[in-house]
Amino acid sequence: MIVPKYRKKILYGAVRVQVGKIIRELSKQKETEVLEGNACPDHIHLLLSIPPKYSVAHVMGFLKGKSAIRIHQQCSKRKQGGPQKSFWSRGYFVSTVGQDPDAIRKYIQDQWKNDQFFDGPQLDLYWN
Repeated sequence: MIVPKYRKKILYGAVRVQVGKIIRELSKQKETEVLEGNACPDHIHLLLSIPPKYSVAHVMGFLKGKSAIRIHQQCSKRKQGGPQKSFWSRGYFVSTVGQDPDAIRKYIQDQWKNDQFFDGPQLDLYWN
């Protein structure tokens, strides 16, 4: 799970679509497969298949760093040239999946139900 800076609810509409495309493109560069992804308004859940030659920290650092740059380039209302602020907050949550990745997929797919209790009806935020 990765979270935008200050847990702002900014993953709506065109930004959500762009973030999904950016993360998928960047994960291919590191030979990482996005098995499942779901963007809630204030966080993203990902199920990644990372090859053994890369550490989880390396892949997550790459995804967060490069995606922040691309998000600012493609989605920012400001023109190029100003200082870029960070998009993602510091840190991330990672848990390894053992023998039952289907349970994790179901959790990611149903995550919006947990947020719906607090935030109201779901937006169309499912990537797959």
